[in-house]
Amino acid sequence: MTPPPGLPTRRAARDLLDATLEQRKPLEEALDALPGRLDPRDRAAAHRIAAMVLRRLGSIDEVLSPRLRKEPPPPARHALRIGAAELLLLDTPPHAAVATAVALAPKAFAGLVNAVLRKVAAEGPAALEGLDAPRLDTPGWLWSAWHAAYGPAVRAIAEAHRGPAPLDLTPAPGAEPPAGAEILPTGTWRMAPGTRVTDLPGFAEGRFWVQDAAAALPALLLAPRPGERIADLCAAPGGKTAQLAAAGAEVTAVERDAGRLARLTENLARLHLPATIVQADAAAWAPPAPFDAILLDAPCTATGTIRRHPDVAHAKRARDVPAAAQAQARLIAAAAKMLKPGGRLVFATCSLQPEEGEAHLARAAALGLEPMPWTTADLPGLPEAITPAGCLRTRPDLWAARGGMDGFFAARFRRAG
Repeated sequence: MTPPPGLPTRRAARDLLDATLEQRKPLEEALDALPGRLDPRDRAAAHRIAAMVLRRLGSIDEVLSPRLRKEPPPPARHALRIGAAELLLLDTPPHAAVATAVALAPKAFAGLVNAVLRKVAAEGPAALEGLDAPRLDTPGWLWSAWHAAYGPAVRAIAEAHRGPAPLDLTPAPGAEPPAGAEILPTGTWRMAPGTRVTDLPGFAEGRFWVQDAAAALPALLLAPRPGERIADLCAAPGGKTAQLAAAGAEVTAVERDAGRLARLTENLARLHLPATIVQADAAAWAPPAPFDAILLDAPCTATGTIRRHPDVAHAKRARDVPAAAQAQARLIAAAAKMLKPGGRLVFATCSLQPEEGEAHLARAAALGLEPMPWTTADLPGLPEAITPAGCLRTRPDLWAARGGMDGFFAARFRRAG
């Protein structure tokens, strides 16, 4: 029998789901591991399908579960999820969605997949009506944590995770925006979701780099000045390093991971921006001389990036939060020792969990780091992101009409002395 068209794409999507849901690998890492012979269009389509399944996993499983007597093994379950996503969310013709899912499933489960998906196809998108999709598509521990931290806004946060994010670009000084770009109040250029950055004029020449609007704020709020010696700790992939260097600072970029360091080096080369690059664990590294300022965008659970990385919602667990917070505390203590007296530190994480943000304020004070609050005047166009304590707290539901933004926390301190 001739395989149905599109089967290589669905096989790749199944492999991505297996890697993210069964092996808890990052989606981008799984995408890079797909066979090199896969056509780039098939690779992109597989990513689109897998990302949709991950974004709407709870709703998809809610539709499938009543039609299953017992839980099938992962290969069959992923075939069902892919077929349901195509039928209900991706406008794939029913015959094609069912046929490719059946071909994708293990032979012993082909009949089951066929029967279940035919029932889903008969009902169509109406199968999703009446479901509390934002709640279903958010893991329970995240919903509970965000409700405790943000109250009713938890629903808006969850809503923001249900669709693809726009492409955000940080411009080099003097660069002109591409056609169709929206210029956000903070200076970010925003392009429509699905825009291929490599197709934009000026990319190869280094006129801009990819960086979520929220991710661009910590370096902006550090307010780097020409000639300042500034360290960017945990620097890869290099967007913040580029911001600091473009402002004229003498930047030292510190990164522990060799693979991420290579990516940082490549990005800076494309952008024609200078930095001293150091491979080291920032928690143990000692600079030859103290810095005027430090930007510490610390490794975290990344729960603020789910709209761009839907695998994060399923890869992380509640137990990951305290471990991440402990590592961040060690990095803050190390950064404090690297500063000149009077030097300033901006600590940031792309997490929505307060344990990885606001909870560090007291720890910083115990290290002799004095708070340097921001005011709404420091962030025109986004006053709601400045907290009463003078910290930055963005959420995916902010600027909802413009396409939202990642969830970030940032705080600024001055070293006493």
